Amino acid sequence: MSATPQQQAKVSEREARQVAEAAREQDWRKPSFAKELFLGRFRIDLIHPHPMPADEDAQRGEEFLAKLRDFCETEIDAARIEREARIPDETINGLKELGALGMKIDTRYGGLGLTQVYYNKALALVGSASPAIGALLSAHQSIGVPQPLKQFGTQEQKDAFLPRCARTDISAFLLTEPDVGSDPARLATSAVPDGDSYVLDGVKLWTTNGVVADLLVVMARVPRSEGHKGGITAFVVEAASEGVTVENRNAFMGLRGLENGVTRFDRVRVPAANRIGPEGAGLKIALTTLNTGRLSLPAMCVGAGKWCLKIAREWSAAREQWGKPVAFHEAVGAKISFIAATTFALEAVVDLSSQMADEDRNDIRIEAALAKLYGSEMGWLMADELVQIRGGRGFETAESLAARGERAVPAEQILRDLRINRIFEGSTEIMHLLIAREAVDAHLSVAGDLIDPDTSLSDKARAGARAGGFYARWLPKLVTGPGQLPRSYGEFHPAGHRDLSGHLRYVERSARKLARSTFYAMSRWQGRMETKQGFLGRIVDIGAELFAMSAACVRAELLRTTEEYGREAYQLADVFCGQARIRVDELFDRLWTNTDELDRKVVKGVLGGTYTWLEQGVVDPSGDGVWIADATPGPSKRENVHRPVR
Repeated sequence: MSATPQQQAKVSEREARQVAEAAREQDWRKPSFAKELFLGRFRIDLIHPHPMPADEDAQRGEEFLAKLRDFCETEIDAARIEREARIPDETINGLKELGALGMKIDTRYGGLGLTQVYYNKALALVGSASPAIGALLSAHQSIGVPQPLKQFGTQEQKDAFLPRCARTDISAFLLTEPDVGSDPARLATSAVPDGDSYVLDGVKLWTTNGVVADLLVVMARVPRSEGHKGGITAFVVEAASEGVTVENRNAFMGLRGLENGVTRFDRVRVPAANRIGPEGAGLKIALTTLNTGRLSLPAMCVGAGKWCLKIAREWSAAREQWGKPVAFHEAVGAKISFIAATTFALEAVVDLSSQMADEDRNDIRIEAALAKLYGSEMGWLMADELVQIRGGRGFETAESLAARGERAVPAEQILRDLRINRIFEGSTEIMHLLIAREAVDAHLSVAGDLIDPDTSLSDKARAGARAGGFYARWLPKLVTGPGQLPRSYGEFHPAGHRDLSGHLRYVERSARKLARSTFYAMSRWQGRMETKQGFLGRIVDIGAELFAMSAACVRAELLRTTEEYGREAYQLADVFCGQARIRVDELFDRLWTNTDELDRKVVKGVLGGTYTWLEQGVVDPSGDGVWIADATPGPSKRENVHRPVR
C-alpha cells in the first residue's frame, strides 16, 4: 500500500536531495553558453552569429502559421471560452483537423514535424487568441506523451501512440500529488509489478488536460523487489482504463478554459510494454523532457508581450490628458518603453534557445530554464504595466467594457491568465534553486566533497587537491577580460546604428564578477550555501539578465543584416540593455546588502506565534476544511467527470 501523507513526511532532507540529484543529468557532453556565463566566461561565439532554421523548416513552419492565424481569427471565440470556462468541443476538433496536436510530432507518425522555433511561434500565436488553448496544446506536446516518447520511447511505443497523439488523442502529464509538489522523494502513487503488468494506485493533482485526456504520462513509484530495480517510473496509461477516475475539474483565477483536474488510480492495470524507459528513470525522463518543454511558457509570454504592446500603443495614443496623449507623459511612456524593450528581449531569448534546441549542438538545460524563469516574471510585469496604463479600464472586464459601449479589451484577464506561469512547470523559487544547482556544478564537481559533512578525511584530501588545481587555473582568468578593452565586440557598433558593444563588454565584466561572487559565497558558507536561497536567487536573476542582454544584442545584429527594421531593432536592444544594467547593478548590491538574516528571524517569530497580535482586527472568510486533501489510495467515491473530446 502507498504511504500516507504522514508517512511521506518522514523523508529526510538529505534523502530528498539525493532523489533530486539522481534525476538530474550529471554530464555536460555539449557546450552551454549559460553554464559558461555563470563560470565567468562570456562565450559569445556559442550564440553569434545567430543560428538560423533550414529553408525547408522555415517554409513548412510559415505555411502552418498562416493556417493557424486564419483559424485563430475565425474559429476561436476567446470571450466565449472565458464566459463558459471551457474550450468548445468544436474548437478542439478544429485544432485536431488542422494538425495542431501534432506540431512537434514527426511526419512519419502523421505529425507536422515543426521545429522548436516554429512550434513556439505557433504557441505564441494561438496563446494570444486564447491562453487556455495555448496551455492545452503545450501540455499535450511539451510534457505530455509525445515528447517523452520521442526521447525515450521504444519504436513499438512510438508506432502505437504517436499517430494517435498527432491527430486525435489529447495527452496529459501526471506528477504532482496533493502532498507532493517540488519534492518528488515523497511521491506516493505506486506501481506494483504483477506478471506482465503493473498495478497503479494513487491520486494526482493539477492534471492539466487530465479532464479531457485520452492518454496519460503517469509518474509512479515501483517498489524494489526481486527482478525489479524499483524507483519512480514513467508509464503511458489509457485514460479510459478501468479504475481511472477524474474526480474534480479544478477552477482557477485565470485560464478559465483549462481542463485541469484531480485523477485517482485504483487498481489500474498497465501493461509493462507501456513503461517508458527502465524502472527508476521517471524523474530523469521528466526533467530531460522539460529541458525543451519549458520553452513553451516563455513563448506564450512573448505572445502576451506583443499583445500588451499593441494595446498600450493604441490606447495611449487615443487617450488624452492635460492636452496630449498619455503616451507622451513620462510616467506612462516609461511603461510603454519597458513593454516594448522587454518583448523584444524575451523574443530574442526564446528564439535563440529554440534554435539552439533544434540544432542540438549545445546543452540548453540552463538556457531553457532561464527562459522560463525570465519569461514568466517579465510577462507578468508587462501585463501589470498594461493594466496600470489602462487605469480603471484595465481593472474592468472586457464584457463590462463592451456592455457600456467601449472596446472589449481583456487586460485584467491577461493578468490573471499569466499569473500561473510563475508557478507552472517549476515555480520561480524552484527555478532559482534548479538553475543555481547547475550553475555551481563545476564547483561541486571539484570541491563538493570538501563541504560534504559525510565525506571521509581521505576523500576530502583528494578533493582538496582537485580543487586546488582547478581554482589555480580558473581564478586568475576572472581578473581581466575583453570587457575591459574599449574596442571589444566592435561588430556590434556598425556605422549609423546605436552602439551595443558597450553592453556586451558590460556582460563580459559582469559574468566575471558573478563568478567571483559565487566563489566567495561558497568559500564563506560552504555546506550552508544551499540554505542561502535569497543569495542564490539573486545570482540566478543576474545570470538571466545577462543572458537576455546577450540574446537581445545578437538578435539585433541578425535583424540588421536580414530585415529592413534593423535600425529599430538596435534601438530596442539598446534601451533594453540600459534597463537591464540598472537591474543587474541593484542585484549585485543586494547580494551582500539585504535583510535575509532579519527575514529568517521574523519567519521564526511568525510561525512561533510571536506576532499573532498583528492578525487581530480582521475576520477570515476562508471555508472550513483541511489544508491538504486526503489522498489515501482506494476506490473513488465521486462521479467521474472525464470527458474525452470526439
